[in-house]
Amino acid sequence: MLIITGLGNPDPKYAGNRHNAGFMAVDAIAHAHGFGPWRSKFNALVCEGFLETGAGRTKALLLKPQTYYNESGRALLAAVNFYKLAPKDIVVFHDELDLAPGKFRVKTGGGAAGNNGIKSITAALGPDFRRARIGIGHPGDKAKVTPYVLKDFAKADKDWLEPLLGAITKAAPLLTDGKDDAFQTQVNHR
Repeated sequence: MLIITGLGNPDPKYAGNRHNAGFMAVDAIAHAHGFGPWRSKFNALVCEGFLETGAGRTKALLLKPQTYYNESGRALLAAVNFYKLAPKDIVVFHDELDLAPGKFRVKTGGGAAGNNGIKSITAALGPDFRRARIGIGHPGDKAKVTPYVLKDFAKADKDWLEPLLGAITKAAPLLTDGKDDAFQTQVNHR
């Protein structure tokens, strides 16, 4: 089993924010792969389904913490403890200021780079989970970061965001086999 978590803020007013890129990614996976309906569990919205590869079907739980971005670790920890999973079975999609808009990287472990959602998850689970980082760019001034991430994507961003989300959904089954490099490569060849 795999838990794929998207980071974001639950209030509808945040739905189109850059900080909700993780929610957007798991919503796209749920839709493209025919996952079941979203329901409340673990202080999160969750839905279940299967990702199919040539090796077979792997059950996946998609999770959108409802604890707000900065407390995402609480919801994910509850799910990880319930299913008794290891960090290698966790993938977290989140926005990344340190990547240019539209860039995409996957890595296991590392620091939080100032991302409070990642800090929360690291405090709950340790640093060795898998991170799928969606580049949103940096506003250029540290004082402008909070308003920037809590602002909706610009219309021009749709030119890269929609193809990126489509590529993520198409490549998602590679995550079940731990083929993170192949997943990243396929997404970046969109």
